[in-house]
Amino acid sequence: MLPMDERQMKKLMKRMGINVKELEAERVIIETKDKKYIFLNPDVSIMEIKGQQTYQIVGKPEIISKISEEDAKLVAEKTGKSIEEARKALEEANGDIAQAILNLSS
Repeated sequence: MLPMDERQMKKLMKRMGINVKELEAERVIIETKDKKYIFLNPDVSIMEIKGQQTYQIVGKPEIISKISEEDAKLVAEKTGKSIEEARKALEEANGDIAQAILNLSS
């Protein structure tokens, strides 16, 4: 790759129809089926190419396991503990039901 400074790179990208801009974000949250990724004060770039936007997030996320209500009820039922205690045990066990039950039973 040829050495280029930032100004030259931006010119080349503009000629290719690529527009990049920075977005000031305080927090970005990505939720999946079983986890939540929270980025605090990330660097976010928006790249637009032919009408399509791509978002790039740079930062270290805090990863939180989502706990379903059914799992919390099951752990509470099996251990005789409250739903809140069961939910906390599941969070500490990263959603592992068997481990949460063992932790609350010992």
